[in-house]
Amino acid sequence: MSLFLPKLTSKKDIDEVIKGVAEKVVVLRFGRDEDSVCLQLDEILSKTAHDLSNMASIYIVDVDKAPIYTSSPDHTKFVGSFRTKQDFIDLIEVIYRGAMRGKMIVQSPIDPQNVPKYDLLYHGI
Repeated sequence: MSLFLPKLTSKKDIDEVIKGVAEKVVVLRFGRDEDSVCLQLDEILSKTAHDLSNMASIYIVDVDKAPIYTSSPDHTKFVGSFRTKQDFIDLIEVIYRGAMRGKMIVQSPIDPQNVPKYDLLYHGI
């Protein structure tokens, strides 16, 4: 399903999108196309991309081509997948509305039981 979403292949491309997209939520899916969890997420992202086009710009990034963005934790990342398409839509709507009101932090509308838990390993550069 990631064939229907635009791909960013370098740090420069990612930086341009982050700096150039205003008034929208930038969604970057870092992962590998052959990973089953990524394929599931790509399906949700591609099915919602058109519906959320006024609020979000969605891109696919191969984690191996831009390791600098995956090597440190911060508060702007959602790590995991979504159980349903509606969970993703709800999250984007809350982030978008919060950002339009100048909020830096918003409350996730997703039930905590529906958020997968991962042990993350960050590699310093």
